[in-house]
Amino acid sequence: QVQLVESGGGLVQAGGSLRLSCTASGRTFSSYVMGWFRQAPGKEREFVAAISWTGRSTAQSDSLKGRFSISKDNADNTVYLQMNSLKAENTAVYYCNTPCIQTRYNYWGQGTQATVSS
Repeated sequence: QVQLVESGGGLVQAGGSLRLSCTASGRTFSSYVMGWFRQAPGKEREFVAAISWTGRSTAQSDSLKGRFSISKDNADNTVYLQMNSLKAENTAVYYCNTPCIQTRYNYWGQGTQATVSS
């Protein structure tokens, strides 16, 4: 089992910034990538960004490049999502994710709400 705990969400005005954190614990040796997804009200969950377990490779949604960035602190297995120049449409619950390398089972965090007021 892998446990993922997110934090850092909140209420921010448009143009502001938030930094989300996700700390992984448990059988983390089975993880090879960690990512962020988000789900806005009435919409499907969508990919935001991902980073390899070593932190050397990243990927992110084309629509968010330049404003969002992902990073990882290997010392404590924490992944960060830095969100800048936030817009109202970025309001969503943001979820941390890591798939198991052996089974491809997806572990999810409980989600953290980010609300951007216009």
